[in-house]
Amino acid sequence: MTTAMHDPPAGPLASGLSRGLLSVVRIGVAVMWIQNVAWKRPPDFGRADDNGLFFWAGQAVEFPVFPPYSAFVEVLFLPGIEVVGWIILLIEGGLGAFLLIGLATRFWAVVGLAQTLAITLSVLNAPHEWHWSYYLMFLAHLAIFATAAGRWFGLDGVLRPAWSRSSGRLARAMVRLS
Repeated sequence: MTTAMHDPPAGPLASGLSRGLLSVVRIGVAVMWIQNVAWKRPPDFGRADDNGLFFWAGQAVEFPVFPPYSAFVEVLFLPGIEVVGWIILLIEGGLGAFLLIGLATRFWAVVGLAQTLAITLSVLNAPHEWHWSYYLMFLAHLAIFATAAGRWFGLDGVLRPAWSRSSGRLARAMVRLS
C-alpha cells in the first residue's frame, strides 16, 4: 500500500500536538515579519533622518561582516534605497502574509532563509546585536521548510490534495512549493 503525497506523515509529525506546535512556529515567524515591516517606511525608507531601513542597511558598511556584501550595500543598495526599500517591503510583507496563511510555505521558507542571510550580513557585527537572533531566524525557516509547515493548519494542507490530483503545470509547481 502506498501513501499519497498529501497524507500526514508517520513519525515525529504524526501527532496533532507536533503539527499544532509547528503551526505555532510558522505563525510566530509570520508575525515577526509582519511586525518588522512597520519600520520600513516609504518613500525614503529613513534616508532623510538616517533611521529605519537606511540606517540598518548602513550597518553593513560601518561594521562589515562580508566585505563584498558591504560594497554592494554601499554602491547599489543605499543609493537606490527608494527602489530597493519597496522590494524589501514587498518581500517581507509577502513572507509574513504567506507564512501566516500557510500557502507555498516551502517557497516562502527559502525566501525567509535568503532574507535572514541578507539581514545577518548587514547587522551581525553591529554593536549591541545578539547574533543568536539571526541564527535562530535561520533555523526557524529551515524547520518550516524541512517540515512543510503549511500542510497543517494552513492553505497548503487544504489545497495540496487537489494540486496532487491535477496534471497542470501550476498545480505541479504548487505541490513542490508547498
